[in-house]
Amino acid sequence: MKMISKRTTGALAIAASAALLLSSCSGGTTEEPKSSGDGLKIATLLPHTGSLGFLMPPVQAGMAQAMSEIEEAGGVLGQPIEIVADANEGDGSDITVVEKGADEVIASGAAFVLGAMSSSRTLHVVEKITGEGILMASPSNTATALSGISPNYFRTAPPDSVQGSALANQILADGKGSIAYLTFNDDYGIGLRDTIQQVTEAGGATTVYGGKGDGNEFPVDQTTFSADVTAAKAANPDAIVVVTFDQINAILPELLAQGVDPSTVYLVDGNANSFADVVDLGSVVGMQGSIPGAQANEDFKKQLDTIYNAEFGGKLESFTYGPEAYDLVMIIALAAEKAGATDAVSVQAQLAAVTGANGGEECDTFKDCKALIADGKDIHYMGKAGTGPLNENNDPSTAYIGIYKYDESNTPIFQDAVKGEVK
Repeated sequence: MKMISKRTTGALAIAASAALLLSSCSGGTTEEPKSSGDGLKIATLLPHTGSLGFLMPPVQAGMAQAMSEIEEAGGVLGQPIEIVADANEGDGSDITVVEKGADEVIASGAAFVLGAMSSSRTLHVVEKITGEGILMASPSNTATALSGISPNYFRTAPPDSVQGSALANQILADGKGSIAYLTFNDDYGIGLRDTIQQVTEAGGATTVYGGKGDGNEFPVDQTTFSADVTAAKAANPDAIVVVTFDQINAILPELLAQGVDPSTVYLVDGNANSFADVVDLGSVVGMQGSIPGAQANEDFKKQLDTIYNAEFGGKLESFTYGPEAYDLVMIIALAAEKAGATDAVSVQAQLAAVTGANGGEECDTFKDCKALIADGKDIHYMGKAGTGPLNENNDPSTAYIGIYKYDESNTPIFQDAVKGEVK
C-alpha cells in the first residue's frame, strides 16, 4: 500500500495534528493550548505496526474530522480535547506490544481509550484497561465475546453475527452450494468464519474445506500460502471465503496463480482493501466482500480525504472504519457534554443516552446536539456509520453491512447495504 511507509509517522502525528486542530479556535495561534484538569483526555491504542496497519489512515481521518468539528463548535464543555497517549497495539504475533500499549494508556491519565482495532488484542487487554475505570471503545472490534464484557467498553462496529449473516446470505443468493474457508487462527477469524459457516449450512450449502473443527486454520504470522490454496482448491468449492487481515496480500496472488476465478472469492472487512498495488489491474473483477457500516456519503468522504491529506500528507485508499472512528469521538464528547463532566464515570453514565437509547431529538452534528443538550433535551445522535442506539451489551442495536464488488481498478465498489439487528 502507498501509505505503509507513513503508518508509524502518521500515527504518531495524531497528537501533534490534534494540537494544530485545537489551536484553530484561538485566533490562529500555533501554540498548543494549555490543558486544565477538567478537559476531555483521550488516548489511542492503534496498529502502528502489524497486519491491521492498512486500516489506520481512515481511522486517523475520522478522529481528526470529529475533533475539528468539535473544536469549531467550542470544544467539550468549553475546552479542547487532549490526546494524551498514542500507543501501539502491534500484531497478534507479538502480544507483548499491546500489553505495553495498555500500560501506556493507563498511565496517561486518559478518561477514554480509542482502540484496539483487533478484537483479539482488545480481548487481551480490555479487562486490564477498563478495570482501571477507563472507558475503552473500538471502531472495528467485531468479536461476539466482547458483547457486554464490561460497562466501560463499547463499540460502533456490530458483532460478527451481523456481518457474517450478511455475507453468508450474499453467498447463498449467488447460488454457491459448496464453500471452502481460508482462515487464520485468531478470535476474529474463527468467530466470523463460524458465523458464515453456520448461516450458509442452514441455507443448504456444504463446507468442503477449512470449516469449524477441521483444524485447517493457519497461524497469524504465516507468510506463504501455496499449500493452503492448493488444498482449498482441491476440494472443488463453488466459493472460497478468506477471513484474514493483510495476509490477503500473499493469499490473493496465490489464488490467481492457481487459476481460481476471482468471482468465486469472498472477503471480509479485515481484508477487503484496494489491491491496485498487489495484483494486476483487472485481475480481481467480480470478487466480493463485506464491510460493516453504511456507505459514507460523498461529502463525508471528501472531508476525510481532505483532512487526512492536510494532517498526514497522503490520500485515503479506503474509508473503512473512518465513520465508526468519527462516531466514537462524537459519542464520547456528547456524553461528556450531557454529564457536565469529563471523568470516565460521569461520561459512561451518559453513553447510551446520547446515542438515543432513551429516545430524544435526532441530531447529526456536534454543534446541533450540543445545543439541544444545553436546552435540557434528550438527544439521539445520528452517526455517520448508521448504527442504532447502544443496547444493554454496549453494542449498536442495529447496523448496516455493505456488500462490495471489485472493479477493473481492483477497488471494492459499494453494491448494497443490509440492515441487521444486533441480538
